[in-house]
Amino acid sequence: MADTDADADALAGRLAEFRSDFSRLRSEIARVIVGQESILDDTLIALTAGGHVLLEGVPGLGKTLLVRTLSDALDLSFRRIQFTPDLMPADLIGATVAVDDGSGGKVFRFQKGPLFASIVLADEINRATPKTQSALLEAMQEHSVTTGGTTHLLPQPFFVMATQNPLEMEGTYPLPEAQLDRFFCKLLVEYPSAQELETILDRTTESTEVRADPVLNGRRILEMTALSRRVPIADDIRRQAIALVLATHPDRPNAPEITRRYVQYGSSPRGLQALILAARIRAILDGRFHVCCEDLNAAARPVLRHRIILNFEGQAENVRPDDILNQILDTLPDPVSPSA
Repeated sequence: MADTDADADALAGRLAEFRSDFSRLRSEIARVIVGQESILDDTLIALTAGGHVLLEGVPGLGKTLLVRTLSDALDLSFRRIQFTPDLMPADLIGATVAVDDGSGGKVFRFQKGPLFASIVLADEINRATPKTQSALLEAMQEHSVTTGGTTHLLPQPFFVMATQNPLEMEGTYPLPEAQLDRFFCKLLVEYPSAQELETILDRTTESTEVRADPVLNGRRILEMTALSRRVPIADDIRRQAIALVLATHPDRPNAPEITRRYVQYGSSPRGLQALILAARIRAILDGRFHVCCEDLNAAARPVLRHRIILNFEGQAENVRPDDILNQILDTLPDPVSPSA
């Protein structure tokens, strides 16, 4: 009994440290980033879960500043890649080149590309061709790249934050569904309020530039990731998550009318995995060591909105994936415990 109590106390201490470190990281980034509280929270949740983030917003809203500040606060290597139509896969992952071996001969060596950094900003990712976008698939899922038959591991942690502009369509390529599914969540960056704009002016038009100081390192992020995966989830909550994801598929019995009418394809199993991981982290941040329905509901929109593929009618009527998710969450029955 004493050992059990000691283990419980140790676990409670680790959870408290998790919340404290998450809060310190969030506060340090907030010294630079004005507003966007939900964007910041969801970004850090994705980072802690070991996922990647797709940011969508008009230019000038601080998307690039957010990821650069994140790298400063974590003291991790950072590379920014400007995606353009002429960008090639080798420009991302690197290439094997012939170099002088020092004795007049040549040897082949792999020269690493900009993907070999812990935090990578894929700026305007939808400007690159599908061929170049596909070069990210292995990196984002396996945390490695393969070239010339040799697999090279990427740094750990490895976090990709991609941005895209929803307004400018000329010269862009829609992200393939397989590419979208690699992103843990898609976040919609909204325009700041008048008060936030005033604060932005104060921070950006003065002579002193504010930069984040390192508060955590990569090893600590990996420890937090491992701890979050230990949060238990009850069978009824697990079934609720499954029902939520299945309700995004138009051919499922529990799909609401809006899904049947406007959706062509629903979320993949990877969306269910992201939903559970995000809910576990939200539970820790709320001071609990168990997942509840509120955690699932809070995580549903960020992790599922980009995994819902609209049909022609949905696109023609400008239906938003969030509208579909809102109705699913409103109509989905509450979970029933097996003991009820």
